[in-house]
Amino acid sequence: MSFRFAHSRRLAASIVLLFAAACSGDADLTTPSNGTPSNPATETFAAALGVNLAAMTKRSDNLYVQDLVVGTGTEATNGRILRVTYSGYLINGTKFDSNVGGTTFAFRLGDGAVIQGWDQGLAGMRVGGKRKLVIGSTLGYGSRGSGPIPGNATLVFDVELVSVS
Repeated sequence: MSFRFAHSRRLAASIVLLFAAACSGDADLTTPSNGTPSNPATETFAAALGVNLAAMTKRSDNLYVQDLVVGTGTEATNGRILRVTYSGYLINGTKFDSNVGGTTFAFRLGDGAVIQGWDQGLAGMRVGGKRKLVIGSTLGYGSRGSGPIPGNATLVFDVELVSVS
């Protein structure tokens, strides 16, 4: 499976879930062949990211969430189409993608159109909310990585939920 990173599609290519590859046998997201899956609890995060795992809700060993702003609008539930703005970072603070100031990104929650960390981490958000996600590699891009994201990378996302339909 290969991804093309055209400028206008960079967002989609950066967060496309490798679920299809895993199902077809092209990738194994739980037992990486080139190293150990990341463990957010043992990592050091760049101070600029504002990550404090102790202040976050641990949903699993590979997913921590923190509501920076609690929204008051429609709730994000599986099957609904979400429109979001976001910035994604590696733990050293390197921004690998962002659509802030541009077009929102739309996807159907729970359909596997994005990495599992997004499907699991954005559920329950409400429109107007801003959430920080810390996603271990088994819920991200696994051992393969994607574009500027290396294999077994823990990812940090700042996401704002713009609308739910």
